Order: sequence, then structure tokens, then C-alpha cells
Amino acid sequence: MLEKTKKVFRIRNSTIREMLAEALGTFILMVFGLSSVAQVVLGKGNSGHYLSINMAFGIGVTLGIYAAGGVSGAHLNAAITITQCVLGNISWTTLAAYIVGQFLGSFMAAATVFALYYDAIYDYTNGSLTVSGPTATAMIFSTYPAPNVSLQGAFFTEFTATVMLILGVLVIHDEKNNAATKGAQPMLTGMLVLGIGLGMGLNTGYAINPSRDLPPRIFTAIAGWGTAVFTADHSWWWVPVAAPILGCLAGVFIYKICIDFHNHPAHETENKKEQAGTETS
Repeated sequence: MLEKTKKVFRIRNSTIREMLAEALGTFILMVFGLSSVAQVVLGKGNSGHYLSINMAFGIGVTLGIYAAGGVSGAHLNAAITITQCVLGNISWTTLAAYIVGQFLGSFMAAATVFALYYDAIYDYTNGSLTVSGPTATAMIFSTYPAPNVSLQGAFFTEFTATVMLILGVLVIHDEKNNAATKGAQPMLTGMLVLGIGLGMGLNTGYAINPSRDLPPRIFTAIAGWGTAVFTADHSWWWVPVAAPILGCLAGVFIYKICIDFHNHPAHETENKKEQAGTETS
């Protein structure tokens, strides 16, 4: 009985550690990303441009993974966590802990950036916090589609961008294939997010992550922007939640069909590499 109790406590402690790691990693990612958007919007283009935002999110992803990777694996993305659970790689308890951690970190990051730029936001808006219009500021915290993009087009954009995200993540981390070295994986993942922003950010702002979009949206609803953050653009809010999850699942399926099902187990691959190295020497 004592051993069973100790095991339960170990599992709980491990789950809490992973939740906190996901919270910190997501917090780092989001503070870098959201503050860069705030600087570009509130600076009226004089303190950075679209490239600044792409680079900041890439840097945030890199540092967030370095921070949380050794404890939780640094998902930092509810779509990836849900996919891992569907594949049977993590338990339902771990799924809940990861998503709670991610949402908590993202919500606190939105609150931090709001406090950081509080004076600038109220000066820019004259105290009127709006989702649309010439002094709109809701887009600092969450994504909204471009005016010329349909809801279907926006959904397809988020879906496709997330497919590319998970394909890139799998390429970088797949030990049975040509995985990057452990120390380089966070930096390459940051570059992957940078690349997605550079090529697929025009239509929707490339949320590609429910944990990046929904918690700050909830914060803005509480902080003064109101329920318009959920009703704007034909109730757009659900797209950056659903499309990344479906895109992540589809991307894993594509990778397994094209690469993973044809690969040998990791230990066999390592043995072949060692044999090739021996033959060469």
C-alpha cells in the first residue's frame, strides 16, 4: 500500500512538473510574440514591421523549447498535445496537464503584454478598445482573418500551415529518419515557425496553435474588448482552435504514409550508421 501511494505521488509530481514546464515555455513564446505585435501596431509601423513579428515568434519558440524541452518535451501547442494523445504517446491525464499549462502560460503572457503596453494602448485607442476599425488593437493578442479572406479560405490556410508545422517538427525530431541533433532542434523549430510566418501568414496571421490564440482571446474579452472578440468575422474564433488540431492530425498521417511506415526502428538505423562508419574507416 505504501509503495502504491509513493507511486501515485511520483506520478502527480511528474505531472505538475510537466504542467509548469509547459506553462513557462508557452509564456516565453507568447511574451516575445505578442510584444512584437504590440510594438508594430502601437508604433504605427515605425518600430518594426511584419518581419519583426515573424522573427520574434521564431525566437520565442526557440527559447520556449529550450526552457521546457528537458521536462515536458515542450509541446507548447494544444494541437500537438492532442495529436500525441490520439496516437497513444501520452495519457489523458498528461493531456489535461499540458493543455492547462499551455493555456495558463499563454493567458499570463497576454496579461503581461497588456500591462507592459497599457499606456501605449490607451493612448493609441483614446480609451476605446475595439476589434475592428482604424484604432483596433484586439489583433495584438489574437489572430483575425484579413478582410478579403472567406471563412473557408481562412480555415484552409490554418489547416495547411499546421500541416507544414507538424511535418517540419517530425522531420526535425524523427530519430528513425534524419533527425537533427538534440541541441539544434529548438533553433530549427524556431526557424520552421519563422518560415511559416514568412510564407503563410497573410490570410490569418498563422495562429497554427490553439494555445497561442484562445487564451489571449479570453483575456481580451475580460480586459475590455468584450464579446466582440468571439463574434467578429463570422465568429472566427473557433477556426484557430479546430483547424490546427485537424491539420496536425492530417500532417502526422501524411508523414507516416510517406516516411514513417517505411523506416526501420531507431536502433536498427543506428546500427546501420555505425556499420557504414566502420566500413568507411
